[in-house]
Amino acid sequence: MRTAVTDTQELTAERSRPVAAPPERVEERGLVVDGFAYDCRIVHQRAPRTEPLLLLGGSSQNKYSWQGHEKYLAPLCTLITMDLPGYGTADFLPARYGIDFLASAVKHMLVEIEMPRVNLFGGCFGEVVGLRFAQLYPEFVSRIIFCGAAKRLPEIYTAAVPRLSHALERGRIEEAADGLVRLFMSNPSAGRVRKHAAVSRLLQRQFLDQTPDEITKAVEHNTRLLTHGCYQPLPVPDVPSLVFTGEYDTLCTPQMGRELAAAMPAARFTTIKEADHLVTVERRQESADLIGRFCTDDPIDDLPYCTPMESPRTGPVAAAGCR
Repeated sequence: MRTAVTDTQELTAERSRPVAAPPERVEERGLVVDGFAYDCRIVHQRAPRTEPLLLLGGSSQNKYSWQGHEKYLAPLCTLITMDLPGYGTADFLPARYGIDFLASAVKHMLVEIEMPRVNLFGGCFGEVVGLRFAQLYPEFVSRIIFCGAAKRLPEIYTAAVPRLSHALERGRIEEAADGLVRLFMSNPSAGRVRKHAAVSRLLQRQFLDQTPDEITKAVEHNTRLLTHGCYQPLPVPDVPSLVFTGEYDTLCTPQMGRELAAAMPAARFTTIKEADHLVTVERRQESADLIGRFCTDDPIDDLPYCTPMESPRTGPVAAAGCR
């Protein structure tokens, strides 16, 4: 029988330690955009079934955070992750640089590594950057997948930011960590969530172990979002698109995901069962399976781990019309 401690150890290892891979398959590149250093990680696939998949994660994730998904996704296509300026190990980025700048950094990276077209995944804050990138540079995008996403800042986030930032600035790290865990994780009474206790402990430890550099970047990230917002009503490319989240996501709720999907041409929406905002951690294999299926045009209707597929503009999608 697996224990919660074992789950926590595995989750922590996935975030903090690169997984061994043949050198010819993995490439890491250091880049500079407008004077800010950042980097990316590329897991090459010699016989891809689809375009390269660019994974843009949340503000507390880094270019290694998706290694737990690699064994499911790397056989399908080349994978790209990155530490944008202001995040991970990249240079500090002042909050006066907004989402447009981060979107331009994504474009800069793709031009530098010669990836002219990608399948785009954005999770949480990665969706904010990914959507702006798709709006400003649609020629780079083949498909769009967003997770734990919204077109407006959640009220619980905007209410929490001042006290969390104040706690971080005053060095009250434990207080801030408690607040961040409550923000990202659903209340246990909301419904059954896989690995809820283990993921809660992982987040708590991750927030407690932040370096001074990471804390400074976290405060600046919150200032950036509150200053610049997360959404601009610009055209979204008419490409195959999917929005999903955990069925018990209380940060970016399913209804907020539906609102985002309704603002995109013909986007589908679903939730993954027994998960909340941290769905890609709690149900790693299922979320990777959904992403992989969508990117390779395999069927995504009637998946046992998903609620029925929806089209927010027109109501439920008929099974025969789902990819």
